[in-house]
Amino acid sequence: MLLASFIGSFGAVFLKLGSQHLSRGIRGALNWQLAAGIALFLGSSVPFIIALKHGELSVLYPMVSLGYVWTMVWSRILFKEPVTGAKVGALALILAGITCIGLGGR
Repeated sequence: MLLASFIGSFGAVFLKLGSQHLSRGIRGALNWQLAAGIALFLGSSVPFIIALKHGELSVLYPMVSLGYVWTMVWSRILFKEPVTGAKVGALALILAGITCIGLGGR
């Protein structure tokens, strides 16, 4: 599940990069960054499906939200987006929720 969320977070990064070309009309919509973002999102489904085969949906699906944690890191590094106290607090709540659900699955 960690791998799926990691791959999916890169999908978001490439969608962001590709969206910068959308002002060019339909030709801008057909760019390699958007294609890579879509491919990464689809590719993240493979480890997700494998995890679902071996685990509980109610435990594993909330772990998809780890993608938000990874995306925050990439946004800061690649796009210089600010990391505010509210964002850190929200990520802490996500991690706490995942921890509680994961422990409850045992």
